[in-house]
Order: sequence, then structure tokens, then C-alpha cells
Amino acid sequence: MRFLLRLVITATALWLAVVLVPGIVWSGSAIGLLAVALVFGLLNALVRPLLVLLSCPLIVLTLGLFLLVLNAVMLLLTASISNSLGLEFRVDGFIPALLGGLVVAIASAILSVFVGEAQRRG
Repeated sequence: MRFLLRLVITATALWLAVVLVPGIVWSGSAIGLLAVALVFGLLNALVRPLLVLLSCPLIVLTLGLFLLVLNAVMLLLTASISNSLGLEFRVDGFIPALLGGLVVAIASAILSVFVGEAQRRG
């Protein structure tokens, strides 16, 4: 249940990035967006820890701001893999990826807080 909830939160955050950031395009069904969210989640679980470890000196040097660049890289990788899987998710460059990564991070954090409060009450 927790996995499905996290998947829906990620899909919602990706949808917000599509709506708010010019240069991030998704043209497909809601199931397709859930599949893109699954790809994004798998990349964040498998690839991102390695990238964080390798870029640890840059993260420390920039006081954590380099994590925004890593979020952009994760979004670009998600778009690349999604396109190769036939999912219609596209990111048109680094700046849209950077802004989209920021939107996804903020939206995921806010949605997770609201969902966490609802789970504690229920």
C-alpha cells in the first residue's frame, strides 16, 4: 500500500512539473504517467545514491545546491528511459530539467507531509 501511495505522489509531482515548467512534455494516459513515475522512482532508488556518493565533495562544497543538479540529471535520465520504453515523456534541455527537478522535489515533499498527516489521523 505504501509503495502505491508513493507512486501516486511521484506521478502527481511529475504532472505538476509538466503543467508548470515549459519544456517538460507528457502526452499520454494516466497509466503512462504512473509508468513514468515508476521509472523515476527506480532511478532514484538505484542510480541516485551512486551519483550522490560520487559527487559528495561537490555537494559539500556547494552546501547541498549540487543536489538540484542531480535532480535535473535524474529527470533527464527518466525522460530518456521513458522514451525508449515508448512512454511519451520528454524534457527539452537542462534548464527545464533543473526547474522540473525543483518542482518535483517540492511537490513530493508537500504531498508526503499531507499524506503522512492523513495516515496518522486515520
